[in-house]
Amino acid sequence: MTTLTEGTGTTAARETPARRRRVDHLPYVLLLPCLAIIAVLLLWPLGQVVMMSFYKLDSVRQLRGDREWPWVGLANYTQILGDPFFRTVLRNTVLFAMANVALTMILGTLVGLLLNRLGKRMATFVASCVMLAWATPALTGTIVWKWIFDDTSGLVTWLFNKLPDGLSTALFGRSDWTGYGWFNDPLLFFAILTLVVVWHSFPFIAVSVLAGLKSVPSELQEAARVDGAGPWRVFWSVTFPTLRPVFGILVVLSTIWDFKVFTQQFVLAGGTQDRTTFMLSIYSYAEAFSPPPKYGLGSAIAVILTLILLAVTALYVRMVLRQEDAS
Repeated sequence: MTTLTEGTGTTAARETPARRRRVDHLPYVLLLPCLAIIAVLLLWPLGQVVMMSFYKLDSVRQLRGDREWPWVGLANYTQILGDPFFRTVLRNTVLFAMANVALTMILGTLVGLLLNRLGKRMATFVASCVMLAWATPALTGTIVWKWIFDDTSGLVTWLFNKLPDGLSTALFGRSDWTGYGWFNDPLLFFAILTLVVVWHSFPFIAVSVLAGLKSVPSELQEAARVDGAGPWRVFWSVTFPTLRPVFGILVVLSTIWDFKVFTQQFVLAGGTQDRTTFMLSIYSYAEAFSPPPKYGLGSAIAVILTLILLAVTALYVRMVLRQEDAS
């Protein structure tokens, strides 16, 4: 009996490493379909864009393979980086992204804190209403906002026309707002574009912050209140440090989304005619598809935008790793 037991134990001991190896490989095998889909939908198009940025492509026939692709190396990048207009576009993109990330994070955090204070039914109702903005397709929402600011029949134009003539003239220098081009002035255009983007983005921040708040120990907040801390102090001393990783991820995601805003700007501007309001996404599109097409230059701009976003992501990952090492 002892021999049988020892033999069984030896057999089990011999089979365990093999079983462990099979189990250890199982998660990677399960990930293969997802990795294959990502490679097809993301990596392959990205590789094509990178490859196109090293060629001079100015004809659809070249893309179809009917004509040869002239190799130009880094000439497209040199032309883009040496163009003063690119620096203007980059400035517009950075300032727009900074403003939108700040406003989205502030508004989303405030709404998340509000939802956390409401009762369960009211919080569910308010969250459902808020998420309608997030669920609305960017194209549909932007068309609605463009109608709101229409220069003849828009809601904003109607409201301004309802102001007393004396007050409207004293404040804005005009009393008749019919025909006023809300999208003609670059600063006003960016203000409306910011309104549209923040409206569409803040629900995701609010719901994410709300989910994070549910994980904050209520004992810590109660202890801070007992010590005499007000709501502002409780947030910065207890809530914010606990949710720092959540806020970090949300800032990175918001930065990526706001850097590559395209649909809202394209619809509000009515195309690519107004170059004073260009940002990197629409600049890449305009260079690639506006006549005469320059697909190589457009691809180079897209690659530069991708590298900027990768740098932002890498910076965040480095900060997270430093925080983990410090803790």
